[in-house]
Amino acid sequence: MDALTRLAARDEIRQLAYRYALAIDSRDIAELVSLFVDDVQVGRDAFGHAALRANFEAQLREVGITILFVGNHLIDFQDDDHATGVVYCKNETQMGDEWVHQAIQYRDTYERRAGTWLFVRRRHLLWYGSRVGENPLGLPPAAWPKSQVGRGTIPESWPTWKRFWED
Repeated sequence: MDALTRLAARDEIRQLAYRYALAIDSRDIAELVSLFVDDVQVGRDAFGHAALRANFEAQLREVGITILFVGNHLIDFQDDDHATGVVYCKNETQMGDEWVHQAIQYRDTYERRAGTWLFVRRRHLLWYGSRVGENPLGLPPAAWPKSQVGRGTIPESWPTWKRFWED
């Protein structure tokens, strides 16, 4: 892989992590599943996009709002079509009436299929999850830009968020 091709591949792989975060936060399950190879292994005995969709839907119904912020992303290429990565992520999650901060590291395996980089596997490792003293969801509306403090309008304004919770 020449330098320019490698640079473009790194950018495409980084976009996977960003798209993953946005798809999780907006509950765009179709987009989320599309980021993985079609024969993805889900758990020990399940394979494919249908199994992955069911897994994500079950996991995401256990929590409310999520805010994933992707940070450091290191990518190592094994060859022109295979790579691994380490991705740092800060997360805020609504868990019932509580608000939780997490520091996460993802250990990723990527593969290029039909010219497109996809996740083969994503291992979620946790440094910590910590409860926050004040739940931001209980704040009055911020009415941005009038006020910097208060409740905003997302994720409820995303159409995919609404559809996810209507199903």
